[in-house]
Amino acid sequence: MASYLHPETMTDALGAIGAGTRILAGGTDLYPATQNATLAGDVMDLMALPNLRGIMQTDQGLRIGACTTWTEIARAALPPALTALQQAALQVGGVQIQNAGTIGGNLCNASPAADGVPPLLAVDAVVELVSATGVRVLSLQDFLLGPRKTARLPDEIMTAIVIPNTALEGHSTFIKLGARAYLVISIAMVAARITARDGKITGAALAVGACSATALRIRRVEGALVGQSLENAAATINAADVAAALSPMDDLRATAAYRTHAAAELLRRAVTETCKALA
Repeated sequence: MASYLHPETMTDALGAIGAGTRILAGGTDLYPATQNATLAGDVMDLMALPNLRGIMQTDQGLRIGACTTWTEIARAALPPALTALQQAALQVGGVQIQNAGTIGGNLCNASPAADGVPPLLAVDAVVELVSATGVRVLSLQDFLLGPRKTARLPDEIMTAIVIPNTALEGHSTFIKLGARAYLVISIAMVAARITARDGKITGAALAVGACSATALRIRRVEGALVGQSLENAAATINAADVAAALSPMDDLRATAAYRTHAAAELLRRAVTETCKALA
């Protein structure tokens, strides 16, 4: 018989989790995806677990609890390197979704159009997974394996996202393209984080979502930006280099060709906005 589990300690949660357990951390993806009146199988609600919610600075970097809501992220005092994440937080559905939805749930749902992923890729985020046998840490890029598929094992719970101190430098921007401004799944989205000194770019991290099976860093374009002036950086972004990194798909929202064109243009706009903030 299916059961609803609401553990109050991590020990209880790890002791009860099984291969068929569905993990609930806000439910804004899980509930809409079900075709039935109730969720099938055992459901474990993580929202009462201590230490899975909130943002804190540690020796390893900035730690964001997996059950931290989008509203909490949007309202937090975060460094400019995480401006893109806060901009994305304000575009995850409507206010009700932002109040309930969590960053960990967004990542574990593993949608190619997950708003939280490009800003986190741009800051080299890693995810922390806990099981009864210990803690496992993976880069976000390695955690996301494909649409609705992650590297989380059946006995693991995502507990946090950690952003290394080295990636908390610079400024960032998130831009999302959809059929309308809000309450929409992206056709394409990008995040750009840039560091600069004396008017020249010293580092760049660019990520594109909704244009491949998982969001991706655009490494060749990042390398081309280093050394460019803040004023002219966006003009150096080569659409062919962006296209070569992506595997865009045709669907009801857009063609692959349109997505490729949009990704390059959105990157130029994000880089322009970020460079303005740094100038």
